Amino acid sequence: MGSRLKLVFSLIIIFMLFIFVNSGLTSFYPKYGNLDDIDALSAVAIDGTTGKILFAKNPHLKIPPASTTKLVTAMVVLDNLPLDAKVKISKTAANTPSIPPKLYPGEVYTVKDLLYLMLMKSSNQAAVALAEAVAGSEDNFTVLMNEKIRSLGLKESHFSSASGLPAPNQYTTSYDLAMILYEALKYPLIKKIINTRVKIIKSARGRTLIIKNTNHLLRDPSLRAEIIGGKTGFTRASKHCLVNAIKFHDRLIITAILGAPKRSILWRDSKKLIKFSELVLENKVSPVFITTVVNTNMLASSKFSEFYYRRYYRRRYYHRYYRRRYHRHYRRHKRYRRHSYHKRHYHRYYRRYSYKRRYSYKKRYHRH
Repeated sequence: MGSRLKLVFSLIIIFMLFIFVNSGLTSFYPKYGNLDDIDALSAVAIDGTTGKILFAKNPHLKIPPASTTKLVTAMVVLDNLPLDAKVKISKTAANTPSIPPKLYPGEVYTVKDLLYLMLMKSSNQAAVALAEAVAGSEDNFTVLMNEKIRSLGLKESHFSSASGLPAPNQYTTSYDLAMILYEALKYPLIKKIINTRVKIIKSARGRTLIIKNTNHLLRDPSLRAEIIGGKTGFTRASKHCLVNAIKFHDRLIITAILGAPKRSILWRDSKKLIKFSELVLENKVSPVFITTVVNTNMLASSKFSEFYYRRYYRRRYYHRYYRRRYHRHYRRHKRYRRHSYHKRHYHRYYRRYSYKRRYSYKKRYHRH
């Protein structure tokens, strides 16, 4: 009986020491924080020189890629168009939801300038304009995007838009995203653009745009000498995302984060992964692998896009462009036709406005 107790006691001690060595990194390096409190759904750090995984949290979890998609868009564009080619902004590209600066129909920019707009400022309009210039339409362009990632050997990613805006059956993983940046760094122009903090570009008619890079780590004093650059992204589904590359001595560190709840947490976790990766490369700590249970079946399916678009466009219904897209999706999904939103919406306007404007709302109310 005594020998059994000693055996159990010794096993408990060994187990506690194992947990202490593998999880108690904060005790040894308190300034880097605890890696268990990384709030992102998925994260990975890779040694770009050897391909070794330095840190991984749910590295194969499928999540919508948001604007990090534009790295694949840029590679496909550079494979098919010369940098000095002129691209005219179409109405479809101009009407694409995007952050400022806004591009207007009929404006003409070079491929190089649109790449700067797309990768530095994350312009969705620039991404759609480039996609149309390459393949005639965004749908045709996504075929080239998926062929590109298949040629790179990435089997856990699929893209349905050139800009990263929510679309059915669009997903990637943090591991695939890190490998996408690794391949994108082989293009000298992409490497130069993602390392640029501020850029001035001009349209063919002389309109001047001053753009700043959305990657705040480029302006971080502690990383200024090491950082190569990366690509940010955000949608309500994928939350905040960042894939980044760092020089460490003669090594390359690539970090990818998907699903960070806040922008400040995104920067914090990225810096934490960078510092931890440096410790691993210096053989001070061992690589860490974390697996959590996350239900993202809705995020990587086509049903999520239906749900997202209904909420997204209904919230912005008063704008004519969003109202048109909302009705398009409303008609497309029969299940949602039973919703009473339209009747309540038009009935409210039907009663509120004067007789001159009532007639149109009355017609639309009865139609719905």
